[in-house]
Amino acid sequence: MKIDTMRNVDYFAGIPLCFLATLLIRFINLFAGKKIRHPEKVLFIELSEMGSAILADPAMRKMQQAGPTELYFLIFKSNAASLRLLNTIPEAHIFTIRADGLLTLTVDSLRFLFWVRQQGIDTVIDLELFSRYSALLTGLSGAVNRIGFHAFHNEGLYRGDLLTHRVAYNPHLHIAKNFIALVNAALADRKELPFSKTLIDDSEIRLARAEVSENAIAAMQDRIHGEYPLYDQQRHRIVLINPNASDLLPQRRWMPDYFVAVMRALLADSDEVLVLITGAPAEREEAEILKQRVGHARCINFAGRQRLEELPALYRIAAMMLTNDSGPGHFSAVTDLRTFVIFGPETPRLYGSLGNSTPIYAGLACSPCVSAANHRKTPCTDNVCLQVIQPAMVLESLRAALQQNRSA
Repeated sequence: MKIDTMRNVDYFAGIPLCFLATLLIRFINLFAGKKIRHPEKVLFIELSEMGSAILADPAMRKMQQAGPTELYFLIFKSNAASLRLLNTIPEAHIFTIRADGLLTLTVDSLRFLFWVRQQGIDTVIDLELFSRYSALLTGLSGAVNRIGFHAFHNEGLYRGDLLTHRVAYNPHLHIAKNFIALVNAALADRKELPFSKTLIDDSEIRLARAEVSENAIAAMQDRIHGEYPLYDQQRHRIVLINPNASDLLPQRRWMPDYFVAVMRALLADSDEVLVLITGAPAEREEAEILKQRVGHARCINFAGRQRLEELPALYRIAAMMLTNDSGPGHFSAVTDLRTFVIFGPETPRLYGSLGNSTPIYAGLACSPCVSAANHRKTPCTDNVCLQVIQPAMVLESLRAALQQNRSA
C-alpha cells in the first residue's frame, strides 16, 4: 500500500474509529473497574520504521530487566527482519501485519486482536507517534495496561482516549528517551498527569552489540570475494555507501551526483579502498546505475547481496559507511562501525543513531520540516537542506576517518 494511501486511511477512517472505540472502552470501564497491574507480558508496537525498532531496544531491555517479564512485538511484515539484529524479542513472540493492501491489513488486524488475547498480554506499549491505527490496536487489545503518547492540549492528531497511561511526547528529547519514558510510565507505582515525570540519563539509551560469529564474517568475506575476485581482506578497506531512503520520506535522499563524486574521489585517493554500494534487492537497479556512473573496478554493486540480519557481519569487516538518514544508520549502531549519516528533513537531535555515528547536517531555518505533528509529510519538493551539503564537505570527514582507520 502506498504511503499516502496509508496516511489517508489513518486520517479518514482512523478519526471516527478512534472516537467509536473511545466510547466503547468507556462503556466497558463502567463495569470492569480499574485493573492496572505490574507488567508481566508486554507487547511493543512499532509498525512502520525499521530504524525505530533499533532505537526502541534500550527501552525493551529496561522493561526486561525490571522483573520477570515476557516481551512481544507487533510490526509490519516487511520490517520484521530489523528485530533479528539484536534478537531481544523471541521469534515466536513477534506478530507481523501485511501492509500491501487494505484487505490484508484488515484481515491481519483482526487476527492480531485474537492473537493478543491468546497470548494473555497484560501491557501494550505503543511506540508510534500519533498513529491512529496503532492507537486502535492498542485500545482494542484487551490489555489492562495501555501506554502511549497522548496529544493533551496540542492541536490536531486526534487519537481518541484509549490509553490507561498517557505519556507526553517530548519533541525536544531524542526518540530513544521518549521510548524509555513509555516504559517508565508502565513501571510507575503511582498515577501521573502527564506521564512520565522521570529523568532519563544518556546511559539508559546505550545499545547492545549484535553477536557476530567468525563463520558469519568468513561467509561475508567470501561473498565479497565472489563479487570482486581481487578482494584482499588484509589490504582492502571497505567503504559502504547507502544511497537509499525509505519511500516514507524520499526527501531524505542525498543527490546521486554527490554520491558519485564522493565514491570517485575515495577510489582515486587510494588503491586500498573498495566501495560497496549497499541496499535491498529492490534497490539493486538504482545501485547499478550509480556503479556505472562511478566507472571504477573497485566500485561494487552489493545491493541485495545480503539479508538484513547479515548486516552486522558486513559492518564488522568494513572500515566505515556513508548513508542517508535511513535504516542502515541505525542498523550499524549494533556494531562499532564508524558511520556518517546525512540529515536534512529530520534532525539528528531527535533521530540520530545511537552508535559510532557522526551526523552531517546543514541545519537550515526550515529544518527539520517533518515531525510527529505533520505525520512526517512535508510540502517540500526542493530539498535544499541536502543540496547545500557538498561532496567536499563530506569527503573531509570521510578522509579523516579513513586515515584514523589506517593508523589503528
